[in-house]
Amino acid sequence: MKYEFISNTNLENNGNLYRYIENGFKKAKSFYFSVAFINFAGVQIILDILKKSEKHNIKGKILTTNYLHFTELKSIEFLKRFKNIEVKFFDSDKMEGFHTKGYIFEYENCYKAIIGSSNLTKSGLKSNIEWNTAVTTEKNSDFIKGVLNEFNYLWEKGVENVNPYIVSYVKKEEIVVRKKVRDEYFLAAEDHDFGIYKESDIKPNYMQEIALKNLETTRMYGETRALCIAATGTGKTYLGAFDVKAFKANKLLFIVHNEEILKSAMETFKNILPEKTMGFFTGNKKNIDRDYIFATIQSLNNRYQEFSEDEFDYIIVDEAHHTTAKSYEKVINYFKPKFLLGLTATPERCDGGNIYEIFHMNVPVEIRLQEALDRKLVTPFHYYGVKDISDVNLEGIDLNDIPAVTKALNLEKRVDFIIKKMNFYGYSGERRKTLGFCVSVEHCEYMTKEFLKKGIKAATITGNHGKDLREDIIKKFKETEDLEVIFTVNIFNEGIDIPCINSILMLRPTASPIIFTQQLGRGLRHYENKEFLTVIDFIGNHSRAFLIALALMGRKGYDKESIKIAVKRDFDNLSKTIHVKMEEICKQEILKQLDNENFNSLKYLKAEYDEFKDYLKGRVPRPLDFIEYEDAPNFYKYVRLQKSYLDFLAKVKDNLFSLNEKERVVIREIERFLPIKRVYEFAIIRELIAKNQGLSKSNILGVVGKYIEISDIKHTLDTVDHAMGYLNGDYYDSQDLKRCGKLFKVSGETIEKTELLNEVLKNKDIKDYILEVLDYGLLKYKESFGTEDYGFPFLKLYENYFMKDVALLCNYDKKHSAFRGSGLLKKDKDYFVFIDLHKDENIKESIKYKDKILDRYHFQWETPNATRVDSEIGERIVKNKEKDIKIHIFVRKCKESDSVVQPYIYIGKGDCIAYKGSKPITTTLKLENPLSKAIYIELTERVEKTLQVAEVGEINEKNY
Repeated sequence: MKYEFISNTNLENNGNLYRYIENGFKKAKSFYFSVAFINFAGVQIILDILKKSEKHNIKGKILTTNYLHFTELKSIEFLKRFKNIEVKFFDSDKMEGFHTKGYIFEYENCYKAIIGSSNLTKSGLKSNIEWNTAVTTEKNSDFIKGVLNEFNYLWEKGVENVNPYIVSYVKKEEIVVRKKVRDEYFLAAEDHDFGIYKESDIKPNYMQEIALKNLETTRMYGETRALCIAATGTGKTYLGAFDVKAFKANKLLFIVHNEEILKSAMETFKNILPEKTMGFFTGNKKNIDRDYIFATIQSLNNRYQEFSEDEFDYIIVDEAHHTTAKSYEKVINYFKPKFLLGLTATPERCDGGNIYEIFHMNVPVEIRLQEALDRKLVTPFHYYGVKDISDVNLEGIDLNDIPAVTKALNLEKRVDFIIKKMNFYGYSGERRKTLGFCVSVEHCEYMTKEFLKKGIKAATITGNHGKDLREDIIKKFKETEDLEVIFTVNIFNEGIDIPCINSILMLRPTASPIIFTQQLGRGLRHYENKEFLTVIDFIGNHSRAFLIALALMGRKGYDKESIKIAVKRDFDNLSKTIHVKMEEICKQEILKQLDNENFNSLKYLKAEYDEFKDYLKGRVPRPLDFIEYEDAPNFYKYVRLQKSYLDFLAKVKDNLFSLNEKERVVIREIERFLPIKRVYEFAIIRELIAKNQGLSKSNILGVVGKYIEISDIKHTLDTVDHAMGYLNGDYYDSQDLKRCGKLFKVSGETIEKTELLNEVLKNKDIKDYILEVLDYGLLKYKESFGTEDYGFPFLKLYENYFMKDVALLCNYDKKHSAFRGSGLLKKDKDYFVFIDLHKDENIKESIKYKDKILDRYHFQWETPNATRVDSEIGERIVKNKEKDIKIHIFVRKCKESDSVVQPYIYIGKGDCIAYKGSKPITTTLKLENPLSKAIYIELTERVEKTLQVAEVGEINEKNY
């Protein structure tokens, strides 16, 4: 027999149970499942697997139960669609309880039985902490005979007519009772949130708690404005209501740019502050005598002077990225509230203004989509990448040629195919509520006409429709069964609140990761009986299909090998709440395209830049634009690969302003600091430039304190000295000085700008640009590291570092050139180990160390080859815990990728628990923090490595 331990967090073998079951079907003759609980989320993610089993006529029997009334009728109905599958139901109300979890596969020469704790639910298969054992055994073993005998006994007791025993949806009060029963049986971890609550019991969620605490702190420091950034569906309007309540605002003005969301905003505030009077201020309604007024910017623009400047003590601007538009400028400048709050999901702006400046650079919370999914603030999604029909030929068509793309997509055969896939994958919820994103108005109208012809209730909403008609269609969609599908272009990319959307059709080629993310967000709001959003993406044969991978990764920086691994593994290193499945032919096309892409090339940088510029309606992006969009290109790449962002702009002939060589050199030197790992230098530089005067050492702590909380004064004062010396060029080597000269100088206890920098800053365009770069760096620091000072030296788990960054954090006083390699860096009782996992083939044998990740909990490190086990440093390493030595581990897969030197990833501290040998010493380090799933995959997988386990059908006696 062969035994395998399966856990959804055990990555050393084949990963979660879902992958084992997927592989289990390969070369199987038949299968038998016996599980207590089945939900539709679990069934939907294996539909493609079951379809293949039907195609290959793999016979199956699935046995479940009505135990605790958990199993969903809908899941059984979908299972019974397959001709090769029989489903039976064990009635635990009439007989003994039923709690089995077993998956059995029969092959030509053996059986494989997976038995443990996982039910046929998405969380049981993919994300819950589950323990299962896979046993591969010959056909006549006593073990498999016992398992099959038990299955057959229960199967004979089962009934085929399951409908009387379970229901898909029950009344709210029954759900509460059912959930209570399930909790008593320790089943709450099944990731089945019924979302039932009384309005009076509404409490802040994770995002809101963080924001409320930080908003209170912001006001304690005398600030009067703030901008909260959180993914669509996380509860920004409720956040506003909670903070207004905490502020005890007597008069509130809530501003939106779209009248369609005013009503839902008011309802939210009524839930939290029912004692307040509320009214609208729009083109049709003017309730100005109420406590809280909900207004459109269009109406305010014309009549804001009907209110006094200090009429409102609290103002909220929803979709606050619009505040840089001229329509908002005079309104915001007129009113003088005690507090102004901006709310946005993607703080993009398209008119050249600075949204962060408007809100005084205060960002109390920033939660993007990935974190929102992990924190269950939004509904998870199941994404299915489907190969479009061969009749749709986009090869050679410019995706910006909308008429040509529309013509290629408007095919009746394609409509039939889309409907077939919609019916195959289904949706979570009582009624289908689908949003279809099309490429043009003509495409929308064609899809609506064809769906209506085929008996599916559909409608079109585009920018051509008036507000009243849009409202009528949306109301019908939300409240009745008379409308199932809405087709639209880009009008729903933001500002539309339709929580009932449970499926999205991507019917257009994905040409922009930004647009993809916005459209995905339309379906992520929580809604009763909606456990997940179904996304079906029809992938065509065009040269930009790989952009789908970038959109799903949701990163601002791309590493080709990491993306390829993600594609091959169905993106299972992303949030555990989602499910991604692409058809194999789509994967191969995307992988092929990725092979041909160099994400570090000027060509690719320009392509990303052009796409971003188009999104900004042709405006040249400025530094802060790159932080305001969740899926904007990585600004650091332009700095790192092209010396500076302005150097890149010069190459693509898109200058923001003209530069002479001296000015160009100064800007390169400022941007060379990016990305910053400690805040001191940038805080000092910003103060010097903004105030245009010197800065005394005694005032630096106050300047730095704007960005972090200072907890250790001694180390902070040491760091102030080091930062001043760093800016003074004390640690510059001859190469550094030759490159740029000095921009700052220290005189006694004061630091000031040099004549060179003062001369350059006379140009207002350059001064404004440099201040924006400084703000970008400081905001990114806040985003990556937060505002708290976590001690000395502060290192963040899984953050990227070069050795010189760590030297800076340790206040090393050596020249920069001393920290341009790998190896061991020591500072007092902190030892920093920098390791390349994949050594260069040409490296000397004497330094080809056998460093490797053993598993998620342990790392093997070989010390420098001159280290004796009986030396002082050797003893400090092998007895590090006893001698209070902290060993910090930094690793990277390889030194270079696409000819660019890669940073190290900090994986935390490790303690030596075993060692052998001397010169070098081979140590086993136990990691203080087990490697996360994503980082483990990132560091251990190779693109060339086969990701599937050996085919169990090929097992013979020598394997047992």
